[in-house]
Amino acid sequence: MSFRYQALAQHIAQNIYSGELKTGQRLKSLREFSKQHHISLSTAKSCYELLEAQGLIYVKPKAGYFVQAQHINQVAQPQHLDFISHAREVSNLDLQVEIQEASIRQNLIHLGSIQLSPNLVPIDALRRSIQRALKHSKPEDFLYSDKQGHIGLREALVKHWAEDGIFIAKEDIFISNGCMPALSVIIQVLTKEGDSILVPTPNFNGQLQLLASLKRKIVEIPAHHDGFDLARLEQEMKHSGAKICLLTANYQNPLGFCLSNEAKQHIAMLAKKYQCYVIEDDIYAECSFDHHRPLPIRHWDKDGFVIYCGSVSKSLSSAYRVGWFCISQKLHYLKAQIINLNVSVNTPLQLGLADLIHSRAYREHLNILRPKLMLQVEQYRQCLMQAFHNLDIRLNQPRGGYSLWLQLPDSIQSLKMYRYAQQVGINIVPGIVFGEDKRYANCIRLNAGHELSSAVQQAIQTLADWVRQELEIAEP
Repeated sequence: MSFRYQALAQHIAQNIYSGELKTGQRLKSLREFSKQHHISLSTAKSCYELLEAQGLIYVKPKAGYFVQAQHINQVAQPQHLDFISHAREVSNLDLQVEIQEASIRQNLIHLGSIQLSPNLVPIDALRRSIQRALKHSKPEDFLYSDKQGHIGLREALVKHWAEDGIFIAKEDIFISNGCMPALSVIIQVLTKEGDSILVPTPNFNGQLQLLASLKRKIVEIPAHHDGFDLARLEQEMKHSGAKICLLTANYQNPLGFCLSNEAKQHIAMLAKKYQCYVIEDDIYAECSFDHHRPLPIRHWDKDGFVIYCGSVSKSLSSAYRVGWFCISQKLHYLKAQIINLNVSVNTPLQLGLADLIHSRAYREHLNILRPKLMLQVEQYRQCLMQAFHNLDIRLNQPRGGYSLWLQLPDSIQSLKMYRYAQQVGINIVPGIVFGEDKRYANCIRLNAGHELSSAVQQAIQTLADWVRQELEIAEP
């Protein structure tokens, strides 16, 4: 269970990490803070005490509370160059497959694949929910399941999302074997081989790999730490001939940005204006660093042009292969085709997740997970800045999720770094697979979903030492 003081502390901590609250800045007095948030003085005191225990603020007798200086100076956000958009095939497919296979090798330190530590998975709650679900299951639950998904899970998702202001009818929800299979079904239903799909880059390499395997072309839209180029998106919706675009609005992988509500509303408007479907991958939305989950683009879609997709693989467990996609009444005429392509998820898993949601255990897990993730991601950032100290690096400041995008000096080739890391037992993902034209050749993506153990810290230091050696070799 999350308490009010914890949620407020989480919000203030995020503002400190992002730099919105500056070192030495005086916070509101306890009385002012309690009045501002309509809370008791004891709740306000508990909030400040938690921040003080985390080393984020300190108290001066008779002066008040102030923001504590962080140990390491912040670094700049990564640079993102503009480029010309045009339809093209996805390259580096063999490398994409190699990277995917490396992500499951247990002998590597996993700084590559974006996944939560098993220690952050509520294993006991999951076990209880699955046992309860089996105990109370009906005989028909052991027959072939509804290919749209068990009605119990769809109803649980409807109720769960409604608490966050997201209203989707159970008739519009289809349960899938994770988010990527959901994307695959929708892409195949709405497009054919050779069609172009709009994607902001740098973009999750797994999505690009999926598009390549489906023989779809991409039209890249420049992305940056605040979002992506909406003017370019409109231009390509109008002129490229693309029928769909594939977007992540909330905590995009790898950059970690969250679009503003105004931007999301604008995208929904563009989709209607140009009759271009938006496939919204919202898989990281529940990994917010704030207490509240951000709204998806779907919230502003009144005309049925946004297909909402997600799963619990990033917020619960990468091994729990349950996802969904939500269509509008506008697309229900395609239901038979969708059902034919969609692979059924086994019923016990669906019922177990439904119980986890109905019992409030999933909501409680999220309330515990979010502040832990925020602190853990910042610990990784501080470790990276310390290890790469005095080197010309840039590092993103995610607002949710747990992917980190590290831009290295121009002369460093991340593919060479990836090969070296594999040799010394470290898994990273080179930036070259997040877009075309080797545009991100000096960038790497790192996973901050595992605890910052001494082994992980040493792995980061090993990577930094390699960069220094490469720079020394390059010197004339």
